[in-house]
Amino acid sequence: IFGLGGLGSNVAMWLARLGVGHLWLYDFDRVELSNLNRQYYFSDDVGEYKAVALLKHLRAANPYGDYLSKAVKLTEDNLAELAGDASIICEALDKPEAKALLVNGVLESFPDKFLVAASGLAGFGTSDSMQVRRVTPRFYLCGDGKSSFLDLPLCGARVGLCAAQQALTIARIILQM
Repeated sequence: IFGLGGLGSNVAMWLARLGVGHLWLYDFDRVELSNLNRQYYFSDDVGEYKAVALLKHLRAANPYGDYLSKAVKLTEDNLAELAGDASIICEALDKPEAKALLVNGVLESFPDKFLVAASGLAGFGTSDSMQVRRVTPRFYLCGDGKSSFLDLPLCGARVGLCAAQQALTIARIILQM
């Protein structure tokens, strides 16, 4: 999971609670007070690296999971190292440039990996506008595909819906459904 904010922290928690055995988690940010309305963190996590704080919560929810968590920023130079042997990549980044770097990098360099990304989850639109689209046989895109946090506020419930869609899509890939 690349990005441990509103999407990634919730995707990770859903997958841990589902019993997914191995999760690799990457984010370079620290928890801020403004994150608490939509991210799986608590007030005593403020100031900690998201990669450290989330690991604590995942281990509390499922102590049997195998978690690798690093406070690291995705770059072109470290994508191959971070993606490693993962068969499924979850894009949960917030900056359009970072999203493009990950999505394009995976599609170009790792066509055998599954990619579950998100786009368009801001605002207070209806839940029926949140969809999962299969872009290619191994690339899924969750969200409404149009709303932007640059134009609309982030609503925790909508971010949560999109994160749940991503987690469910990943679970379905694992189960070959």
